Amino acid sequence: MTNVQRRILILYTGGTIGMIRKDDNAYHPFSFENLVSFIPELNDFPFDLKADSFDEPLDSSNMSPGHWLRIARRIEKDYSNFDAFLILHGSDTMAYSSSALSFMLNNLAKPVIFTGSQLPVGIPRSDARENILTSLEIAAATNEEGGPMVPEVAVYFEYNLYRGNRLQKVSSQDFEAFRSPNYPLLAEAGVQIKYNRQSIRSASIGRFEVLPNLENRIAILNCFPGMSPELCLPLINNPENRALILRTFGSGNAPTHDWLLEALSELIQNGVPVINVSQCSAGEVEMAKYDAGRRYQEIGLLGAGDMLLEAALTKTMHLLGSGLGGDDFAEAFRSDLRGELSD
Repeated sequence: MTNVQRRILILYTGGTIGMIRKDDNAYHPFSFENLVSFIPELNDFPFDLKADSFDEPLDSSNMSPGHWLRIARRIEKDYSNFDAFLILHGSDTMAYSSSALSFMLNNLAKPVIFTGSQLPVGIPRSDARENILTSLEIAAATNEEGGPMVPEVAVYFEYNLYRGNRLQKVSSQDFEAFRSPNYPLLAEAGVQIKYNRQSIRSASIGRFEVLPNLENRIAILNCFPGMSPELCLPLINNPENRALILRTFGSGNAPTHDWLLEALSELIQNGVPVINVSQCSAGEVEMAKYDAGRRYQEIGLLGAGDMLLEAALTKTMHLLGSGLGGDDFAEAFRSDLRGELSD
C-alpha cells in the first residue's frame, strides 16, 4: 500500500456510476454520500479521502466545455491541498472529458484519474466497486522517489489504465468499454497493479495552471459513399465555422469530388483550419500514401496523425481558444503537447 497520508479528492459529476433504480423502474442520479453505503471499503482505505460533487449530477451526454471548466477549476481550487484527484464520470463522453482536461491542466504534476461504470453501483454485478477502489489505489500510488506514479490525466476502466487523450469508448455492452488502439496501457490491474513506466509521462515542473479557453464552433463532416453537395456544403460554408474536422477513410482518403475539394480549399484559404481524422481508430493519417489523400494534402488539410477524434477535437478547441491561427495553429496541432500524438 501507499503512504497513509496521501490526500485524494473525489469529484462526482454524474453518470451511471452514481445511479440508483427507483420505484418507476428507471435509473436516477443520487447523492455521492450514498456511494459509501454500497462501497463501505471507502471508509477503510488508508488515505485521506474527501468528496465533492456537482450540485446536480449530470448525464455525461450533456457534458460541455463549460462543465470541463468546472472540473478544471475545482482541481485548481484545491491543487495544493490534495495529492491526487478522482473524477467519477459517465462513460459515454468520458474520453472527450479526459482529453479536454489533459490540454486544460497545464504543467500537471499530480494524478487526475477518471473512472465510471457500465452498471449502477447498487447492482450486485456492477463494475463500479472495482473501478473506484482500484482508481483510488492508482491515484495514491507513489514511485521510489515518493512522487506520484501516474502524474497525468488518465482513465481507469475494467482493469486497464489508459492515457486520458488516447482512448475511445467502443462498447455499450461490455465491461471492457474502452480501447487505446495507438498507445500502450499505462497500467494493468490484476493481483498486483503492473505499471508500464516507460509509457507514463513525467511530472511537469512548471507552475500548474488552468488554460480555460475553448472554442467549440467546430464542425465535423463524416465522409461516406454518396455524400451530396446539397447537404454537405451548408455545413462547410457555415460562416460560424472556426475549424472543420473531415472524418476520412483509411489512412486519410476521401472522395475527390470537385465540389468538395473546392469548398474545403476555399475554407482553408479563408483561414479556417481543416483537419483530417481517419474513421479508423487504429493507425494514422498518411495523406501522401494514395492519390485520394494527396489531393487533400495539396489543398492544405492538416493530418491528425494517430490522434483519435476525441483528442483531435479537444486539442483543436484548446488551440483555437488559446488564440492560435494560421501557421501557429498548424505547428501546434502537429506537435505532441500532452502525449496525444506519436512522433
